[in-house]
Amino acid sequence: MNIYKIVIYSALSLSILAIASVLVILSDTLIGIDIILTIAYLILFAIIASVLFYSFKGIASDKSSLNSTLKLVGSFLTLFIICFLISSGDETIMREGKVLSALSSKFIGAAIFMFYSLILIASGAMLYFGVKNK
Repeated sequence: MNIYKIVIYSALSLSILAIASVLVILSDTLIGIDIILTIAYLILFAIIASVLFYSFKGIASDKSSLNSTLKLVGSFLTLFIICFLISSGDETIMREGKVLSALSSKFIGAAIFMFYSLILIASGAMLYFGVKNK
């Protein structure tokens, strides 16, 4: 059985299950909503898994693509580590009385620094290539 038939049969079965859940919802039974959400999560998982599988398969088959991908991931992780090291982590009391730990605060600060630095890098790259092309 090839992948095309598997996709067709799984899509058909999920569609029939979704139609049945809608009919259950229309009959004023709220369990149909749980079934619809489960189907939606299954479809989302299938889509994400297939995209990741074929992306990694394509990257792993080409050595130059794998090399450039690893360089990009390494530079991204290096930037995150730098942002994590320069961020401050203070224990904070939140509105509900819960306490935000110092490590969680440090991760939030690192994410904000990472966002700002990626904006600066993207803006710099656009300016550089805009000036270079003119």
